[in-house]
Amino acid sequence: MDSEENSFVRLEDPQDLQDGGSEMTPEQIRQEIERYKELCSAVEQDNATLQKEKEETERRIRQSEIFLAKEEKSRLKQEKEMLEKKLEEMRKNCWEDPMMMLPALPERNLVFKGLVTDKEDMNKLMLTPLIRYPLQGGSALITFEKAEVAQRVIEAKEHTVELSHGESLEELDRCQMRVQASPVDMLLPAALEIGLTRSSRSILVSGLPGRGIPEEVLLDKLELFFSKTKNGGSEVESREFLDDCGQVVLTFVHDGVAEQLIAREQVQVPIGKVKYKLKISPYMRGEVTNLQFQPSRCARTVLLSGIPDVLAEEPMRDALEIHFQKESRGGGEVDTLGYVPAGRRAVAVFSE
Repeated sequence: MDSEENSFVRLEDPQDLQDGGSEMTPEQIRQEIERYKELCSAVEQDNATLQKEKEETERRIRQSEIFLAKEEKSRLKQEKEMLEKKLEEMRKNCWEDPMMMLPALPERNLVFKGLVTDKEDMNKLMLTPLIRYPLQGGSALITFEKAEVAQRVIEAKEHTVELSHGESLEELDRCQMRVQASPVDMLLPAALEIGLTRSSRSILVSGLPGRGIPEEVLLDKLELFFSKTKNGGSEVESREFLDDCGQVVLTFVHDGVAEQLIAREQVQVPIGKVKYKLKISPYMRGEVTNLQFQPSRCARTVLLSGIPDVLAEEPMRDALEIHFQKESRGGGEVDTLGYVPAGRRAVAVFSE
């Protein structure tokens, strides 16, 4: 490539051309034209060389980007396989040891009912689990009256459901869909241990009036009454309204106050213009010390998945119930059926 000085043409000043133009001979003009031609050719060569280098640089950049993309794809693929393997191991371990799933399980409300048969069994509790089962869109839960019907449906795995009914319909007019049937597995409590401790400075107040009185007003009235020494109380440290049972927990600053009130069992408390006879009981704090789970399978309930979004919610529910109610299709009497259309989510609650 020519040097920088030879790659550029220095044009004569117009004034110089005018002053010396009359002195140039034809031979000099021809030589000047040839020189300009050579300079133009050099510029064109430089331009072609630069264009070639530009294309080569772009090609290398593209190759480099493709190489990096392939490396990233390979890395992501390896990471995905590693995570899938780890997930499979975690699932396997969770089924072998259900206690490992406890940190990942959602909180569940447990309903405790006291069951008293005789004096020897007075400390026994009956636990009724309230299980929440998430349902994705395009699925349904169907519960049959008989467990053997559910077992037949699960064993068939795939079912073809008629969406158009009528014997007079031609083959082309018939509309069908395929759904998959699978069992409903969940973890249920197998053993439960609760440690109970009696609070020395708290009492449980029950027998309160109904919801006609605002919660804060009721708490203020109780705190005002039980903070007076003439009523057997003392300074109240905290108060708490228990929504699930409609009772109130009062905690006093000093020891011994709660014991005196509990010994009285009942207290007349004015709330508004009416005096209510409230019951005073010890306040027991419960803490779960041991909770064990075991895998369980619903005997009469089947999960249907892969339901396409081709009908409205009610017609689709009717079509599913009609199909699985027929004994000729392996079904039987349906107890309940819950359907979640595609694009939505729901939670099924098992109370038994």
